Amino acid sequence: MEYLFSPEFIFEFLTLTAMEIVLGIDNIIFISILTAKLPFESQKSARYTGLSMALLLRIALLFTVSWIIHLTFPLFSFNIISHFVEISPKDLILISGGLFLIYKSATEIFHNSEDEENPDSKQKLSFTSAIIQIIILDLVFSIDSIITAVGLVDDINIIIGAVIVSMIIMLIFAKVISDFINKNPSIKLIALAFLIMIGTMLLAEGFKIHFPKGYIYFSMSFALIIELINMKKRNQKKLLKADSQV
Repeated sequence: MEYLFSPEFIFEFLTLTAMEIVLGIDNIIFISILTAKLPFESQKSARYTGLSMALLLRIALLFTVSWIIHLTFPLFSFNIISHFVEISPKDLILISGGLFLIYKSATEIFHNSEDEENPDSKQKLSFTSAIIQIIILDLVFSIDSIITAVGLVDDINIIIGAVIVSMIIMLIFAKVISDFINKNPSIKLIALAFLIMIGTMLLAEGFKIHFPKGYIYFSMSFALIIELINMKKRNQKKLLKADSQV
């Protein structure tokens, strides 16, 4: 019991919880954009189902940590421009997930441009199809998240606690984030660009090309801040125009 209140435990728990929330942002964005294609009455259920499954999947994977770690054995190898690459089961999962995320995000950007020209062409999605796609991405994000967590903390109890707390926080704020993204087309476009970058990063990781994730989060945060400033200016102009017409 004393260990639960030790500075070491609290620090590791808070650090890992914060990391899980940051790593879960891309999951929330994907779920938000996907569930927006569902009928309004099904969106909340799909959003909570998706995040709940992500929580259960991550906890289930935690109990197979030793198996996940051993997914790094090479299946085959090849050379890419004098770069020797060995592909493991984990790499195949990352590559598949990256390609899927890039495809879905690029397709969504294309459909968004079509929807602006023809609002009646807006595609709808079935609840089952949305859940299946969420499960696919949850698996990729969960494996990446769990491997990162195990690399930071040895105590599985801390990891499970951090995962549960982070998912509860994301469940609480999922609707706010979802509504904000879907009500602002420019923010939605930035979110989709963010998902393409995440997909590209997963693809690169699968081919053993490593670069800090912080660069992606920083660049997208910077783009988001700039767009929020632009949104504020546009709203101010609208208010001034409305006042001038009164």
